[in-house]
Amino acid sequence: MHCASGAETLIETRDLAREYRVGSSTVRALDGLDLTVRRGEFLAVVGVSGSGKSTLLHLLGGLDTPTSGSVRVEGRDLASFRKSERTIYRRTMVGFVFQSYYLVSSMTAEENVALALTFQGTFGETRRSKAAEAIRRVGLERRADHRPNQLSGGEQQRVAIARAIVHTPPLLLADEPTGNLDRATAGEMMSLVRRIHEELGTTVVMVTHDEETASRAADRMVRLRDGRLVDAGASTP
Repeated sequence: MHCASGAETLIETRDLAREYRVGSSTVRALDGLDLTVRRGEFLAVVGVSGSGKSTLLHLLGGLDTPTSGSVRVEGRDLASFRKSERTIYRRTMVGFVFQSYYLVSSMTAEENVALALTFQGTFGETRRSKAAEAIRRVGLERRADHRPNQLSGGEQQRVAIARAIVHTPPLLLADEPTGNLDRATAGEMMSLVRRIHEELGTTVVMVTHDEETASRAADRMVRLRDGRLVDAGASTP
């Protein structure tokens, strides 16, 4: 399902900049970035390490705030959100997938997924059934009672994806989700994210250094270099 070019805008950044102090110097991680993400789109942002990809994702997800410029989601500037609104945004609107899996080692796969629903205020049978459905969606129903150390890297990343989508967020942000996986497993993971995107209508923004993997999964690919867009991206075939 490729996103139609006329779809409404979900996210828009304008002149987005983020600077960090490193010792006595200033590092400009993002430098005047203009980017539009359409609702229902699968967008890949590719670039080498240090190009600003993770910084961009953290700003889109409300995990960080810009030095200047804006991130608007559904027309609202994230900078205008109160602290409580920002927390609600992260918990209800966004699902995060990272290169590291961040699973709780003492919990089973299904318990790790259910834990995310606890933060949503979902408990009891509803929590259990939603967690089981998310585990099923990523193809791990037979491994649901296994702990992380009993799972392969690919299986752990599937659990992390299930946890990110268990509350069916409109927006999935993925930061190098295949970075710790071999080529074959990475391909399987991208097929899974693509299927979730199509089945749930989820808007996906993925940042990666792996242009080949990104081009196979995404509707559109943009390139980031030194905090600037060097290619605004046409739709992938």
